[in-house]
Amino acid sequence: MINTIIHFIHAIIDWFYPPFKKLMPIQTFRYAACGGGNTVLDISLFFVSYNYILKKQMVETPFVTLSPHIAAFLMAFAVTFPIGYFLSRYIVFDGAAVRKREQLPKYMAVVVGAIILNYFFLKIFVEGFGIYPTPAKILTTIFVVAFSYLSQKYFTFKVK
Repeated sequence: MINTIIHFIHAIIDWFYPPFKKLMPIQTFRYAACGGGNTVLDISLFFVSYNYILKKQMVETPFVTLSPHIAAFLMAFAVTFPIGYFLSRYIVFDGAAVRKREQLPKYMAVVVGAIILNYFFLKIFVEGFGIYPTPAKILTTIFVVAFSYLSQKYFTFKVK
């Protein structure tokens, strides 16, 4: 079943590739398509979580109180992390020489870096610069996507 899903996603993405063939290699296009879709999902989940689930309220936990924009980021992340790994592993970097059991810890290390960047930029943009949370999340995503792509290409899913 997983192979059917992989082939289906490849077929859809690759169908849109020909006009971009002269601009970028297929791997970059697949990363843009998968990453773009996952990013739209991430920002949408962030928006819904922040505005409708959390209702812009602080989140009390037994250990710490989270600001609503940080809690919304964590909620969206819980959904987009596994989807992002699947898309990166099987759609974008499917020819990577690194074994799966080595890739997941590397992917997790990159994700920890992305979490730190998300936290840092959201704090600065929302609390430091006073930018509304959803536009701040979009700005943050620009930095995190660049970091993630380079880290995944040259570290997590490096092809020998």
